[in-house]
This record gives sequence, C-alpha cells and structure tokens, in this order.
Amino acid sequence: MSNPTRCVVDASVAIKLFIEQEGSAQAEALFGQLSTQPGTTLYVPELFFAECADVLWQYVRRASYPPDQAKASLARLRSLSLQTVAIQEIVSEALEIAIAHNISAYDACYVELSERLQLPLVTADQKLIQALSGTTYQIQVLMG
Repeated sequence: MSNPTRCVVDASVAIKLFIEQEGSAQAEALFGQLSTQPGTTLYVPELFFAECADVLWQYVRRASYPPDQAKASLARLRSLSLQTVAIQEIVSEALEIAIAHNISAYDACYVELSERLQLPLVTADQKLIQALSGTTYQIQVLMG
C-alpha cells in the first residue's frame, strides 16, 4: 500500500485486530498507520461498528471469547481515528449494488463508499472478493 494510505476498510479486516487469525499482522500494520503515518485515512460506514460488535458477540457465544475482552475490543475500535460516513448517504446505491451482484446490503455499503470516495476497499471477505471478481470495483485483498 502506498503512503499515506487512504482506503475503505470492512469488519473482516478490523476483527483481525482482536481475533488472532491469518491476516492479523497485516490488519495491525494497516490500522497502526493511523498513528504512525500522517495523512492516513481509513473510512467506514456507520454500520461498521455494529458489524464488529456482532462478530465479537459471536466469538463470545461460540468460541469462549471473554465478554470483558469483547467490550474492550469494541472500545479500542471506537477510539481509532476512523472516518465514519452516515449510512443514509450510501444505502440507496448500496441496495442497487447488492441486487446487481448478489451480495449483502451490508457488504454493498462498503463497496458504495469505496466507489463514492474513489478509494480501494480493503477486505478479507473471500465471498465478497469472489462475488466482485471481474467487476470494476477497487477491491484490495488483505493479504494473510
């Protein structure tokens, strides 16, 4: 990625900050640029925080992730200098994208935000990557 980084990030990338898995080091490096590289800007739609909270809840429920740790993880996410975009500004176009490409409206919000800002969407969501392969959308895979 070029310096400074400007991109849209989705929950599949952010969750790797808290749940150790393939790509966690790359997620740490990307989010770490917020404090180390002036001019770095990471954009998210408002629903990003609800999506991350839902994934953390699933880990609490299914993987014995400690509830206090889940709360601390969400608090850390909220403390990052992310540029949040109101969902109502992008949801109509996102629905069009969702219908056209058979992806969730949630995922389409990230895609629409990426389109609107003319910035790449960084994701680790393999289903989304596959669904949008061959399109003109700027999808950048978080390498594991």
